Amino acid sequence: MPELPEVEVVRRGLERWVSGRVVAHAEVFHPRAIRRHAPGAEEFVSRLKGRTVGSAERRGKYLWLPLDGSDAILAHLGMSGQLLMVEPDSAPEKHLRVRIAFTDGGPDLRFVDQRTFGHVLVTAMGHSGGRPVPEPIVHIAADPFEAHFDDEKFASRLRAKQTEVKRALLDQSLISGVGNIYADEALWRAGLHGVRPTGALTKPKIAELLAAARQVMAAALSEGGTSFDSLYVNVNGESGYFDRSLAVYGRRDEPCPRCGAPIIRESFMNRSSYSCPRCQPRPRKAGL
Repeated sequence: MPELPEVEVVRRGLERWVSGRVVAHAEVFHPRAIRRHAPGAEEFVSRLKGRTVGSAERRGKYLWLPLDGSDAILAHLGMSGQLLMVEPDSAPEKHLRVRIAFTDGGPDLRFVDQRTFGHVLVTAMGHSGGRPVPEPIVHIAADPFEAHFDDEKFASRLRAKQTEVKRALLDQSLISGVGNIYADEALWRAGLHGVRPTGALTKPKIAELLAAARQVMAAALSEGGTSFDSLYVNVNGESGYFDRSLAVYGRRDEPCPRCGAPIIRESFMNRSSYSCPRCQPRPRKAGL
């Protein structure tokens, strides 16, 4: 699933292509794509017609396009969602779910989603974490690149969670945007095993972990994000290539870039965790 860097790559592309444009009309080709838009397809389409689109925004794994007035187009890419800018006369994509055309006759905005786990909706705006955000995501925590992200508050809340550190990193009500890939990479950089208890972490170690998360996601962003297949692409249909720079994720049995020990894979919450057994030793008992 796309994480913060991948969604930010898409946001930057949308900002370039759609800001200031006026919607001519919209079409919905699959009802699951707008399943979170309770009034249905007809209202979705009518609510967009004639609206002016503002500058693309993002929080964690969600992105949105503000509309004139107090609404926004909110999108979550799910497992395979793509937001593409495509010339109007181009043939429909195989898994095209929603198309938005503009009055200037320029490229359409198309939502393509093979597995239909992603969604788009038109929603009112609310307020959370020091900024306006769409109402359905006011409960999502700020991500570590937001100006209002509070490092001290994050450290206090992390320690109070009384859970494993990787579970805490994936908790979008604590910190948004970090998923399985970048959690493993940040934990490797900080020398922490994912099952280490949060209550045992010192403030300096939490600061190191947070810095590691920011560093690895910034590095991924500079390389267009991580693409393991053709499903994650930017608005021009291009894949990212940070997968070549991953230290541990997906590198089972390969040598650790830091110490040379073989990377191990462990089961975690119905998915996989990757770590170095030497750099990130599993704690022998709680609190160690």
